[in-house]
Amino acid sequence: RSSKELLLQPVIISRNEKEKVLIEGSINSVRVSIAVKQVRRGRGQRAGSSPWRGGSLTSLFSPQADEIEKILCHKFMRFMMMRAENFFILRRKPVEGYDISFLITNFHTEQMYKHKLVDFVIHFMEEIDKEISEMKLSVNARARIVAEEFLKN
Repeated sequence: RSSKELLLQPVIISRNEKEKVLIEGSINSVRVSIAVKQVRRGRGQRAGSSPWRGGSLTSLFSPQADEIEKILCHKFMRFMMMRAENFFILRRKPVEGYDISFLITNFHTEQMYKHKLVDFVIHFMEEIDKEISEMKLSVNARARIVAEEFLKN
C-alpha cells in the first residue's frame, strides 16, 4: 500500500455507468471490486428518498422499481459480506463506490486452483444480476397476491 512501485495501474471495465468492475493488481495480490446496481447512497440520502422528477407515465414507476432493486441488492450484498469467512476471497467491506470486493492473494493461488478462482469471480458476476432479477420478480409476485387478497375482503 505504501510503495507505488508495488502497485499496478488499476483497470475499470464498465458496461454502463452503474455496472462496472475495478481490478487493482499488486505484486502479490489482486482486488476485484464490482458495482452491480450502484447501491451505495450518498451522504445524507436516506433509503427511499430518491429525487423524483415527473414527466412521462413510465417515469412514475421507474423510481419505485429501481428502489426495490437497490434494496434487494443491498440486502444480498450484506448477506454475503456477513459470511465473508466462508468465502475466503470475499472482503467484509467493499471499496468505496462499489458493492462488493474480492481480494485474491498469492496464498489463495497457492492453496486453490487459479482457474477455479477466476471461474468463481466470472460466474459470480454473471449470476448476481440474474439472482437480483429473480428476487425482484418474487417480491412483485408476492405483492400481487397480497393485494388480491386484500381487495377481496
